[in-house]
Amino acid sequence: MAKITNVHTFLFVLFFVSLILVHSDMVMGTKEPNKVCRRRSETWSGICGDSKHCDEQCRNWEGAAHGACHRQGVGRACFCYFNC
Repeated sequence: MAKITNVHTFLFVLFFVSLILVHSDMVMGTKEPNKVCRRRSETWSGICGDSKHCDEQCRNWEGAAHGACHRQGVGRACFCYFNC
């Protein structure tokens, strides 16, 4: 009789742990990180020397989440980041 109780207890614990794992996997799968797309600013002209100014222009003029200066070719350009 003791062997049957141990088997039942083991199966119950195994079932309970598997439910927890399946539930946590389902919860984690529904939360997708926000994807960000980058493109060169359409309103910026000239060399981008200050990321703060680029950020303000991307947010205020182009509706982007933020902006920053990055190297492109020989110079630096203003890139805007949008939620995709």
